[in-house]
Parts: sequence; structure tokens; C-alpha cells
Amino acid sequence: MKEKTNNAVHKHILEDGTVIEHSHGHNHAHTHQNTKAVINRLARAIGHLEKVKRMVENGEDCSDVLIQLSAVRSAINNTGKIILQDHIEHCLVDAVESGDTEAIKELNEAIERFVK
Repeated sequence: MKEKTNNAVHKHILEDGTVIEHSHGHNHAHTHQNTKAVINRLARAIGHLEKVKRMVENGEDCSDVLIQLSAVRSAINNTGKIILQDHIEHCLVDAVESGDTEAIKELNEAIERFVK
């Protein structure tokens, strides 16, 4: 069972009754190795999306708009892959080492939403 409090501290109760508390606050975010790459990819995706908006506003050819939308989707998917890989290599490894099965469940749920 997982409970979240207002200060973003997570409490996990393991099958053996062990209680693990952790936070996904600012310190957690600084441990990711690929933050700069993710930010750069998001900026690129935002640029593509702004281009799509201008194209629609200017009445440009639908085929060209669809091609640009494809670039947006690709940029978002690739960004998600980097975040997922980083999460598996760092956060999930820590969770497995500490016996935090709830973190594995949360990752599975996030993957299901991401791949839809």
C-alpha cells in the first residue's frame, strides 16, 4: 500500500511489513545524468510544435503539417526513452536494492501510459 502526503514524501509498506519512506523532491531530480539532454530535446519538440501552430495558422499544406507533427511525436518519444532508461538505471536499481516493490509497480504503470 502506498500513501502520499502533501509534502511529496512517499511511504511504501512492503509485504514483510517494512515501511520505507522517500521523497521525489529536488534532490531526486539532481541525480539524473541526462537532465541537460532531456531539456534540449524538450526544447526541440517545443520548437517543432510552435512550427506546426504557425503552419496551421498560415493555412499550409496538410501533408507538411503532418510531417512536422511526426517530428514532434518522435522528439517526445525519444525524450521519454531517455527518461525511462535513466529511471531504470538509477531509481529502479535503488528501489530493487531496498526491496521497494511499489516503485516497480509505479514504473510498470508509467510505461503502460507512455506506450499507449
